[in-house]
Amino acid sequence: MSLSRSLIDVRPLRTSPVFRRLLVGRTVSLLGGYMTLVTVMYQVWDMTRSTAWTGAVGLAQALPLVVFGLFAGARVDRADRRRIFLTATVGQAACSLLLAVQGFAGHVPVVTVLALVAVQSCFGALGAPAAGVFVPRLLPKDQVPAGLALNQITGQAMFLLGPALAGVLLGWLGIGVCYLLDALSFGLAFYGAFGLPALQPEGEPSRAGMRGVLDGLRFLAGHRVVRGALITDLAATVLSFPVSVFPLVNAERFGNSPRTLGLLLSALAVGGLAATALSGSLTRLGRPGAVMLCASATWGAALVAFGLSTDPWIGLALLAVAGAADATAVVSRSTIVQTRTPDALLGRVTAAEAIVGQAGPSLGNVRGGLVAGWSSGATALVTGGVMCVLAVTAVAATTPELRDRATGLPDAP
Repeated sequence: MSLSRSLIDVRPLRTSPVFRRLLVGRTVSLLGGYMTLVTVMYQVWDMTRSTAWTGAVGLAQALPLVVFGLFAGARVDRADRRRIFLTATVGQAACSLLLAVQGFAGHVPVVTVLALVAVQSCFGALGAPAAGVFVPRLLPKDQVPAGLALNQITGQAMFLLGPALAGVLLGWLGIGVCYLLDALSFGLAFYGAFGLPALQPEGEPSRAGMRGVLDGLRFLAGHRVVRGALITDLAATVLSFPVSVFPLVNAERFGNSPRTLGLLLSALAVGGLAATALSGSLTRLGRPGAVMLCASATWGAALVAFGLSTDPWIGLALLAVAGAADATAVVSRSTIVQTRTPDALLGRVTAAEAIVGQAGPSLGNVRGGLVAGWSSGATALVTGGVMCVLAVTAVAATTPELRDRATGLPDAP
């Protein structure tokens, strides 16, 4: 196999100027978003010196997505997705601007900061399912996996760069400037989507309110391939997500060095970035279900091996493997969702996928923390990884459609 076919497939950048603009806008906006995530955590900790309040930041970000996500998806499936995305982007930018104002002013209650974060997350819950229809509507079907891989690699890169940049700017320019830069970053996201044509749902629009939500849930319950993809993701995250265990494992095995802890956290992202950069052969393969199952099982197995390892360098290598497997599984899962879901339902199914992606790691961190508290960090990692592999095997055995080539895409040139 040639090296060029192993490298990430960049055909969408060559063939679709609209996708190119969207990707640039999304990338800059993600950079601002990760900067704001660090800035909010820093500000809330500085104001309260309480881990309970810093934990509430995650709650303020996650609850709107979980509570309103499916209703937002139903709304997206009834209207012009472009207009909804632009409205949500303006709303998010306004919240960042208000965060900047309070950052410059100072002396505001911590609940004000959390309220602004929650409102911004509400707009995000509306914009995410709208953006979820862009790639399959703008690219040929055989280029959809490549488009999703490009989204993934830029997201991984911003996840590495954003927090580091925020750390530098916080010490140099202060919290207000970081929030202001995030507000400005939404301008590029708005520009990227402004040139899109109207994107009305293809097919019968969603019914209003709860009836539309229930229609989406019925589709998920009845479509074995899409349902299997989301269950596989839940199995990998709820049963084995490891991040909450890292501080304890670092103390148990690696001398409790802050530097080692930072490397543990970075290794997952580095592995994901490398895997996505070399994803060309997998996205061209046309078998996203099989790739997702193999990658999810590899994630679990790598975490088992990490739990058993005592050498920090071997541990970092195993986490990089886990991160690579996770990134591959995410691209494959999104490919299944966006190519197997009818356009008229795509907003609701994308919203469900976002909820799974948000809730799964959060629940997995709770599970890992509880098991580690009762036993040890290594036990939490090994038991979680084993359960993940068993669960993925069960999904593969009971959902043969995920393994079949018929569920994939045509071969790409």
